[in-house]
Amino acid sequence: MTTSPTHSMLPTRYRVTGNRRETADTHTLCLAPSDSPIPHFRGGQFTMLYVFGVGEIPLSISGSPLVGDDVLVHTVRAVGAVSAALCRAEPGTVVGVRGPFGTGWDVARARGRDLLFVAGGIGLAPLRPALLEALRARRDHGFITVIAGAKTPSEHLYGAEDESWLARGVTVLRTVDRLPPDSGPGQPEPWAGPVGLVTDLLPRLRLRPERTTAYLCGPEAMMTHTGTALMGLGMRPAEIEVSLERNMRCGVGMCGHCQLGPDFVCLDGPVTTLDHAEPLLAVREL
Repeated sequence: MTTSPTHSMLPTRYRVTGNRRETADTHTLCLAPSDSPIPHFRGGQFTMLYVFGVGEIPLSISGSPLVGDDVLVHTVRAVGAVSAALCRAEPGTVVGVRGPFGTGWDVARARGRDLLFVAGGIGLAPLRPALLEALRARRDHGFITVIAGAKTPSEHLYGAEDESWLARGVTVLRTVDRLPPDSGPGQPEPWAGPVGLVTDLLPRLRLRPERTTAYLCGPEAMMTHTGTALMGLGMRPAEIEVSLERNMRCGVGMCGHCQLGPDFVCLDGPVTTLDHAEPLLAVREL
């Protein structure tokens, strides 16, 4: 699904209604429309968020894709001027929103199948809408597993939601790349979970490869290695969806900044299947 470019260059005004700190440099914003809301979105799609006087950046939507709910939720990490301004935005701040753009996670086609969500770093934010969609139709799916990796324990997103996910029968596995000095036993931030890559956790799964659909989001190297590992366990690449990331400026395929081989990520992505993405990601120059 792609978005028509008609009027898509004109931002709609939204106001910040909530700003929750997730980690030291990451915040989750709730935005309510001041004008007519943008069209309904699918999990995996993104918007272009404009901070007046600063600039505009693409951000995946991290809220629930519930029809009739006009509130947008975005989880943003402060890595530049615009994202830092969004993290500082107080309730009442007005921002501009364009979109939604791009393709989304196809949870509907996975009815009757097991679902596996694998996130690296802030990749859990774009995956969250697909997980929430699956939980609303929990009886339509088999095993649901979430694997989330972060550099350190303090960088994990949505840790407070684990309990509600577990209560719905979701298996949640979290790992960290390394342990900081203050994370050992008796320290303010104890960590008793695994240390290592998300791929290290795959052997722990009750994986039924012939009936599993996987959704991957994170650094490209993480998605490539995880996809390769899942195929090694018997999964078909057409049943592995990934979210690509490129420098998107317009959102409508006009500027060319997000070109990836024959694709424009803002139109042909960000979500696509691994059998389509793998040959493109294998070309270093792309």
